[in-house]
Amino acid sequence: MADQTYDIETRCCHYVTDIVNGHPHGAVSVPIYQTATFAHREIGEHPTKDTFTYSRGSNPTRRELEDTLASLEGAGDCVATATGMAAIALVLELFNPGDHVICTCDLYGGAVRIFGEIAPKRNVSFSYVDTGDLDEVRKAIQPGTRALYIETPSNPTMKVTDLKAIKKLAEEFNLLLIVDNTFLTPYFQRPLELGADIVVHSGTKYLAGHNDTCAGFICTHKDRTDLAERIRYLCMSFGPTLAPIDSFLTLRGIKTLALRMERQSENAKVIAEWLKNHKKVKKVYYIGYGAMISFEVDSEQTAKDVLNKIKLIIFAESLGGVESLLTYPMTQTHRELSVEQRNLLGINERFLRLSVGIENVNDLIRDLDEALSD
Repeated sequence: MADQTYDIETRCCHYVTDIVNGHPHGAVSVPIYQTATFAHREIGEHPTKDTFTYSRGSNPTRRELEDTLASLEGAGDCVATATGMAAIALVLELFNPGDHVICTCDLYGGAVRIFGEIAPKRNVSFSYVDTGDLDEVRKAIQPGTRALYIETPSNPTMKVTDLKAIKKLAEEFNLLLIVDNTFLTPYFQRPLELGADIVVHSGTKYLAGHNDTCAGFICTHKDRTDLAERIRYLCMSFGPTLAPIDSFLTLRGIKTLALRMERQSENAKVIAEWLKNHKKVKKVYYIGYGAMISFEVDSEQTAKDVLNKIKLIIFAESLGGVESLLTYPMTQTHRELSVEQRNLLGINERFLRLSVGIENVNDLIRDLDEALSD
């Protein structure tokens, strides 16, 4: 059984949960407990994280996945949900009418949608600022501010927030610090170790890693058992839990997380440098590690030509899988934003986002070069 004494690469591929003295029959991979209900062992038994009575509340396959990610993030507890958006929706349930949340200005469009349309019905308000600018964050704090919601690096312009610095600000005003760690995963960044109270993931992306399942996660700091208990209760009550088969697929993906992140990051560094030197590329957004690159080309026609001409790279609206994907944020991930918001962030008709996969980097560059050719 892996524990915190092992490095993250080891904890990715060895199970961390001792369920009924290990897997039945000595199974190396976690079994898929495809069952809705479990027999009660005694009168008055109720579902908890450590007992199994009904799969909406707890399931051994999902439990192993939750404990694995908790180990990788250094969390006290982790809840696995059906999607990343389900995880964000559950986090919203922590807030009350009149509460205010400060968010990174460049945020995943799906989060902006749910914050903008669903939360106001509950009288929860949101402000968007450059969370990399502490003075700007401080100015945005209101009497009703309860939390900071950070995406670093941000989606899709790769803005970086200093989590240690912003934690000090959160402590000064007694604010909850929530961090979306989808882009870097715990392999490259562990926000809980830097002071975050809650970490959310779209596990669909790098954690599962193969574009074959959807998943979400909410990880809580070891010292915030109050948050962990509340989130687990909400998840059991509303029921957006991850299915056993998807838990299995995500666990299988995590086994190669370290290998994939290393290869994808290596590829991205080479591609980012190549893009910087291409005559039709005017700006490259890349933080120096990780596998997400955004870039702006010289015209709308060039952007459309690239999307139409790529052959190896796939024109699709996601990221984090082993296959390289190219996205047009203006009409895909960030179409919900107003024109004014998109222009302010630089998400225009010339802007493209590239999720770099594990393919041979020379093949990827050749594909981009041919797509960018006249």
